[in-house]
Amino acid sequence: MKENKSPFPPSFKEALRFWFKLGWISFGGTLGHISIMHNFLVEKKKWISSSRFFHALSLCMLLPGPEAQQLAIYIGWQLHGKKGGILAGIFFILPSMFILLALSCIYVSYGNQAWMDAIFSGLKPAVVAIIFHALWSVGKKALHTIFHYILAGLAFASIFFFNISMPYIIFGTIVSALILRYFWPSLVYKGKAGESHESLNEQNYYINNKTEGGKNFKAKLLWKQCLLFAFLWMLPLFFFYALSPDFTFWKGLILFFTQTALFTIGGSYTVLPYVAQFSVSRFNWLSKSQMVDGFALAETTPGPLIIVVCYVGFMAGFNHFDGSLVMGTVGLLATTFYTFLPSFLFIFVGGPILERTRGSVVISDVLGFVTAAVVGVILNLTFYLGKDVLFPQGLILHKIDLMALLWVFVSVVLIFKFRLNIVYLILLSMLYGLLQYCI
Repeated sequence: MKENKSPFPPSFKEALRFWFKLGWISFGGTLGHISIMHNFLVEKKKWISSSRFFHALSLCMLLPGPEAQQLAIYIGWQLHGKKGGILAGIFFILPSMFILLALSCIYVSYGNQAWMDAIFSGLKPAVVAIIFHALWSVGKKALHTIFHYILAGLAFASIFFFNISMPYIIFGTIVSALILRYFWPSLVYKGKAGESHESLNEQNYYINNKTEGGKNFKAKLLWKQCLLFAFLWMLPLFFFYALSPDFTFWKGLILFFTQTALFTIGGSYTVLPYVAQFSVSRFNWLSKSQMVDGFALAETTPGPLIIVVCYVGFMAGFNHFDGSLVMGTVGLLATTFYTFLPSFLFIFVGGPILERTRGSVVISDVLGFVTAAVVGVILNLTFYLGKDVLFPQGLILHKIDLMALLWVFVSVVLIFKFRLNIVYLILLSMLYGLLQYCI
């Protein structure tokens, strides 16, 4: 292969076309997004080296919020500065937001129809299988030692049996990792950070390990960015206070999704159990059945799975304001804004700081423990949703839904054995539900 000794930066228009396209084709959750970005940015275009790509991904996994979107913001920022990062992050979520808005409107308008119920009866078991596949995929990569398995079990027990919030679980995980690493380093130590993702031809990439990061960090700039974030955060809140007759509801929704965005570390599968648990059980914004339907809708759209929180915001506004599509739309837009706004802050403010951790073994080891805890959280999500899909009348063994169990099994076989694309599985599941309805 011909070496490019002086790689040129991509044009802004070319990068913009990719970010726009990514928002429409990125099916398959976080793993799908990362695969598409790595294939195009690293292997095809050589805009960023593989080692730099995976280092950035690891750092994004330590940040709250959706790591795939943050990775897009980070790479866009490295390529074309702040404007590149902003547009990469916006285009990552915009298409799926509009698609989910349309699907949510259809859902509340026609969801009580028998044929619509049949479609969701086919989709729900497939969603359980998809989440189980995520559990298996993350578990294979995250659980290396007996302590990783113990930590995953403790994380599951904490959230499933004791209803402990995710921020406390993640904080406890980080503290545990640091303590174990200090007193028993042989149990935690993983080796040189980034070793498995070294690139043999770094000089062929525009952004590589020799590209300096974090040089532009200035405390004054950090404060300016934080003040701008605070202003943007306050602006919609002010309009809700001035224009809405029910400011208490909107304040609660805004504070909840801001807290979710700021304190839930570990990606979509960490955020979603937290959102599902509180929005259903504490706030009563929607029913558990509607929550499962929301997962099914989110799986049919491109973009991150965390986009399901936009559906939750829609249902919260729709239900609270007596079936108003307008208020549902406002709820969806507000939820989208407050869920994804912090990702830009984390990258633009924290990016230069985190870049200085490149090569840090401590960060790599702590990340391993955090990822192990995420496995326990995904297991909780599997149980939380699966029990209502398989036992719609309660945990009574002889009242298990055999047709749902059958489709969970078929979906698992199609994903694991035949590696069926998630999009095709969703279409097959919809057809399965309609066939049940016709029979």
